[in-house]
Amino acid sequence: MKKRLSLRSRIFITVILLVLLASVMIAGVAIYQSQEQSRDYHRERLERKEEQIISSVNYTIRNTTYPRTSAYLDLIFKDNIYQISDVQNVDFHIYDLDGNLMTSSITSLDNEEIPDCLDPEVLNTLENLLDKHYIIEKQLPGGSYQSSYTYIYDIKFKPIGIVNIPYFEDDSFYQKELREFLIRLGVVYLIILLIAVILAFFISKYITRSLKTISEKLDQTQLSKRNEKIIIKEGASQEIENLIEAYNSMIDELEESAVKLAKSEREQAWREMAKQVAHEIKNPLTPMRLSVQNFQRKFNAEDGNIDQKVDEYSKTLIQQIDTMSSIASAFSNFANMPAQQNETLNVVEIVKLALDIFNESYIEFRTVEEEIIAKLDRTQLIRVITNLVKNAIQAITEKNVDTPKIIVEVSSKNGQVKISVMDNGIGIKEENKELVFEPKFTTKTSGMGLGLGMVKNIVETYQGSINFTSQYGKGTIFTVMFPKE
Repeated sequence: MKKRLSLRSRIFITVILLVLLASVMIAGVAIYQSQEQSRDYHRERLERKEEQIISSVNYTIRNTTYPRTSAYLDLIFKDNIYQISDVQNVDFHIYDLDGNLMTSSITSLDNEEIPDCLDPEVLNTLENLLDKHYIIEKQLPGGSYQSSYTYIYDIKFKPIGIVNIPYFEDDSFYQKELREFLIRLGVVYLIILLIAVILAFFISKYITRSLKTISEKLDQTQLSKRNEKIIIKEGASQEIENLIEAYNSMIDELEESAVKLAKSEREQAWREMAKQVAHEIKNPLTPMRLSVQNFQRKFNAEDGNIDQKVDEYSKTLIQQIDTMSSIASAFSNFANMPAQQNETLNVVEIVKLALDIFNESYIEFRTVEEEIIAKLDRTQLIRVITNLVKNAIQAITEKNVDTPKIIVEVSSKNGQVKISVMDNGIGIKEENKELVFEPKFTTKTSGMGLGLGMVKNIVETYQGSINFTSQYGKGTIFTVMFPKE
């Protein structure tokens, strides 16, 4: 599954992206504003130049001595066109109504850039416009180029020619200013970005601090133990307070559910145990009843073998009574929950003592430490060892091993006591591994299956753990871990 970014990382990245996005947007707006400002400037400048040139042209036409017709435009503006161009600092051309070049402020008439005749499309467009004013715009490598066309009139407002003003937009000044502005803006936003990185780090850490505490508490929440509530600190946001209140409420409900569940499980366990005990007790009662009935039916005081029959009858009853006593003892041991009567013990010595009750020569005790001190209950520790060793002996007996071996090893590791019981017996089948510690589960033909359940109960009471590894047909290793304190 693909790993997702944490909330803290997402907040941090979001703040940085917002700063970068803001810088890009402001830079874009600055560039757009500069371009718009440049276009407005050139448009207004061209309009002013047009007004000034048209005004000067009209003044010349009103005061000329030549006939005011298209044919005399070159004579009317023979000298004045240069004066007007110098005063206004703009070159322009004058065409007749048919689009033929009459005169130009540019001295070199051989210049290929000055058309001798206007494009018919320009003439048609200009003629159809109400204000008789037409502008053509072109994009050149060095900038934008505009060319305006306007009618000029005689004193009776009759059109006699066309004034063409070519205008090249020089944006070098604006581009230079834009570059300088963007450089300054870049420096400012670099500083802002560094500040934003620092602020985003601390802000994301502050925002997610409470969430991290809640997450850790949720990870530690267990149904089998009492869970701590989260204490609300001052300064937490309303959303965090609501979340913490919801968690604390959940803890209260969880504790109530755990109590009800534990009570239900205990009641169910005792019901099942009672059924199992009743079943186990009925097993020896049946042969006892049959024996008594048989003895009663065949009893004859004058029989010469009466002593032998009474002896056999007594042995049968004693055997079944012993079975019932064994069942009662097993149930009693399981039912007596071990109290935590902690004593300071040498675990090595207690384990040796527990092994002394076994006469099997193939039981081997190993330890590399002569003394391992821990706080445990002596009786309960002995009960754990004896039950594990008994199971190992029964596993070897069931397999009929030629060279039986049981190794009991004691060691200490990371503040814990480790006890291992290894055998080369029959082992545990894969389908039975999950049921090993369940009460009343057993693979033997006798017994109630309470031994390992009792061992697990004792170990967990002392905050320890018990595990095993087993390979069917080769053997089993049980490992118990107890904390020293």
